[in-house]
Amino acid sequence: MLNKKLSVYFICFLVPWILFFSACGGTPAPRPGSQPDWVRDPYAKYDKQANVAAVGSGSDRQTAEKSALGALVAIFGQDIQVDEKISVTYQEAVRSGVTANWSEDTSVQNTYATSTGMDTLVGAEIGETWFDNKTTHYAVAVLNKARTATIYTDMIKSNQAMINNLTNMTAAQKNTFEGYARYQFAATVADINTTYGNLLSYIGAPVQGLKKGDDYRLEAVNITKEIPVALRVQNDRSSRIQGAFAKAIAELGFRTGGTNSRYVLDVNVVSSPVTIANNQNKWTRIEVTADLKDTSINTVLVPYNFSSREGHTTQEEADNRAVIAAERKINEEYARMLNNYLSQLLPKK
Repeated sequence: MLNKKLSVYFICFLVPWILFFSACGGTPAPRPGSQPDWVRDPYAKYDKQANVAAVGSGSDRQTAEKSALGALVAIFGQDIQVDEKISVTYQEAVRSGVTANWSEDTSVQNTYATSTGMDTLVGAEIGETWFDNKTTHYAVAVLNKARTATIYTDMIKSNQAMINNLTNMTAAQKNTFEGYARYQFAATVADINTTYGNLLSYIGAPVQGLKKGDDYRLEAVNITKEIPVALRVQNDRSSRIQGAFAKAIAELGFRTGGTNSRYVLDVNVVSSPVTIANNQNKWTRIEVTADLKDTSINTVLVPYNFSSREGHTTQEEADNRAVIAAERKINEEYARMLNNYLSQLLPKK
């Protein structure tokens, strides 16, 4: 039986054509009687030169079929696994229609979008099932090599066309958050294609010339170096808050500065003394608001705000401690939050 993690890893191999194949043949009902040869060796029934096959078992027919499909996936091992984050990103892009927007062959994407929850390889079928008249059901999962080669080759071609569309843009379009998102998603699609290519190699139908996802990620990193982010900070008497935000932006590879930058981080700092009843210390409350804006569309892309309170025997030191605490919080949180935003940004069209 596929575990949850394996199910996520292979979500990109869900069966867009399973309904077609099922309509052509259907899954046979369990047959009692003597044990068929395929239970011991699936290739006693299915030609090994033409098929990849695996047997699974369980306490009921459904469990046995899932076990067989899981065993079939396991034959290909690590070569067709994809990182969980990449798989989830691709799945979300399909579900939200992003892939259909960039694909020249929407039939593949549309079929995939309606085929969810099936933990098997594209084109896999349950060949036969058998019940031993006691406690155990058996099933054999079969992947026909010739048919699979056609399916996966078409999927690679569709994804490669999508990558070409994503990366085909002017320099002005490229050096934006949208351009960054397009290259990041192109990297995700390329990773999916790599797993498809590995499967095709396993069944003897290799595809040449596939670029790795990291090639596109490297270009995405280069894009960040060309995007200036203007940093405007108000009421930062010590400049420590400005320094913390500048450090976070630099950690992600972006430049700060520029008078006509499309992207602006507007920061406002408000400090005020606070009196706490029956407490001899002096207290300072600090509030920081930081909005990352796209001035071309007058929109706040990433809002960020927090407040904290620090105390000491003198108001001056309470003020100082409040700034230090705010600086520490920005250092701990902001770069990670901005990176999460960029990582989840899917390209629009």
